[in-house]
Amino acid sequence: MSRNDLKSLVLHNDVLKYVDVGDGPPIVLVHGLLGSHESWGPQIDKLAKNYRVIAPDLFGHGQSDKPSGDYSLSAHAATVRDLMEHLDISAATFVGHSLGGGISMQMTYLFPERVDSLCLVSSGGLGREVSPFLKAATLPGSELVLPVLASDWVRRNTEAALAQLGRLRLPFQPSPSAAETWRSFGTVADKPTRAAFLASARAVVGPRGQTVSATQHFSRFDTIASLLIWGGRDTMIPASHADNVRREVPNSRVEIFRGAGHFPQLDEPDLFYRVLDEFLSTNATSAVKPPRMVTR
Repeated sequence: MSRNDLKSLVLHNDVLKYVDVGDGPPIVLVHGLLGSHESWGPQIDKLAKNYRVIAPDLFGHGQSDKPSGDYSLSAHAATVRDLMEHLDISAATFVGHSLGGGISMQMTYLFPERVDSLCLVSSGGLGREVSPFLKAATLPGSELVLPVLASDWVRRNTEAALAQLGRLRLPFQPSPSAAETWRSFGTVADKPTRAAFLASARAVVGPRGQTVSATQHFSRFDTIASLLIWGGRDTMIPASHADNVRREVPNSRVEIFRGAGHFPQLDEPDLFYRVLDEFLSTNATSAVKPPRMVTR
């Protein structure tokens, strides 16, 4: 459970939950599919020491309502815009993870005046390839399979098997990325959450991979300072997608955390904070430096 108190905003009769902590330049953290503000782990508290941190649970996720309806990137972006309007925040740095990266880029496309700078973390929208699980979620019949896979019985037996591996001292230690993926997947056992997940996934992914791409809009990002952080062991969305931005966006900086998975903010929390804070400080005090790519 989160240590941060969640606040509420009613939009179109639905309740959006969000974190609003800290003082300083505003930062909006946008989580990914099946995620919530908790997907940012210790980053909220770290960042709140120097920044005002806004971390919503997007509609269909976390503790926010899960209405039936539009779960497109544009709909999520409009929700974030409405939240900023409510909080009287004219513009902010956007940090988007996975689906949240796509939403953050959609913010840059639809509401460019709202985005001061952009940090994409293992982001969607930069290439076609995604994990087989996400592709399978778009297929007919996945509504019937997902609740079985996420059932208490399956989860209990899987966790028991993993615990047995530990008792046998076999070389298996789940990473924070794997643990967060497993925790998030368990939420699809809830019917409204499952419906929202399928609607969000099918809005951006098809049987052959991602169906929405930001590459045709890269020219709009030319004047925005951008940082990409990726896990070198990301099996959900491979780090090779970062090359698309590095080639096309002159102000981009790419950081590959060699040992991290799909959640580099959890696998390498101290390094993640250090790199992000350096990016934020640099762009608050000086011109954008030439693009570079770093593997750590």
